[in-house]
Amino acid sequence: MTIRDVGAAAGVSTSTVSRVLNGTAKVDPSLARRVQDAVADLGYRPNAAAQGLARGEAGAIGVLVPDLANPYFPNILKAVSRTARTYGRRVMIMESDEDAASEYELALDLMRSCDGVLLCSTRMDRASLAELALHSRPMVLVNRMAPGLSTPSVSVDFYGGMALVCGHLTQLGHRRALYLSGPETSWANAERIRAFDAAAAFGLQVTVVPCGTTSRHGYQTVTALSDPDATAIVAYNDLVALGALAALEERGVTVPTDMSVIGCDDLALDRRPSPGRLTTVSGARNELGRIAVETLELLMTSAFDGEPSLIPMKLILGDTSAPPPSHTDG
Repeated sequence: MTIRDVGAAAGVSTSTVSRVLNGTAKVDPSLARRVQDAVADLGYRPNAAAQGLARGEAGAIGVLVPDLANPYFPNILKAVSRTARTYGRRVMIMESDEDAASEYELALDLMRSCDGVLLCSTRMDRASLAELALHSRPMVLVNRMAPGLSTPSVSVDFYGGMALVCGHLTQLGHRRALYLSGPETSWANAERIRAFDAAAAFGLQVTVVPCGTTSRHGYQTVTALSDPDATAIVAYNDLVALGALAALEERGVTVPTDMSVIGCDDLALDRRPSPGRLTTVSGARNELGRIAVETLELLMTSAFDGEPSLIPMKLILGDTSAPPPSHTDG
């Protein structure tokens, strides 16, 4: 069934049918009714993408993520897709492969093809963000905040989550911990590190060790570590924590008796060889994706002047954290 069939049934031109369906111009009410009756009788379904183009819209939103292989992002993307469908929009996804230098051009590509863009865990510098904000397409920052920019943001409270971790370790009696750091350009990583200054006031000293985002990074970093005074390892994410656990096992270090290990993001990775569940912190990624799309939709269709959204994290106690050896020995 085509627009020509509708025009023939209604006795009008295809351009009149197009104007009625797209709402791009006023049409005589009697003609509009004939078109609508023909659409109903024939069961014609307009092409949403074509209608959007007629209105200057793409009918889609774009999402830029740093790494599609990272299991942190699928839950967010599923929530984004599910919520976008409720607004009649499709989703286009790109990844930067953890290359901050490529993000600006990738974001521009999405802006050319989509009505709005979600920049998820973007690593690009503030100047690039400010320049993107000048373009006509609306954008929302996800897991990134940029004070001073008018761009809305939705994020998990990584500072609060890491404060929970530090509080947990302090209560257990730990005094020295190592943090296996994520990418230097990651805002979320900087928020985690910011929490360590507050932890020092409670007697927990945290040393930041350059690491990465994968289990391989965690394994390699811990294999090369030498810090006999540290009794706990805090990882950038659960993947890094799993790599750390494997390296500790190879070195004959028992977790959590000899060393506590805590992850971040609750990636529900139960395939690690060691028994028990990883102690970690979690922010609701489904909620993060939903709120991000709702915020972008407001930005695209009306106006958004709300405050940044912060989703709280919760501590999930597992079997990889315990009092340090000096405490368990009495």
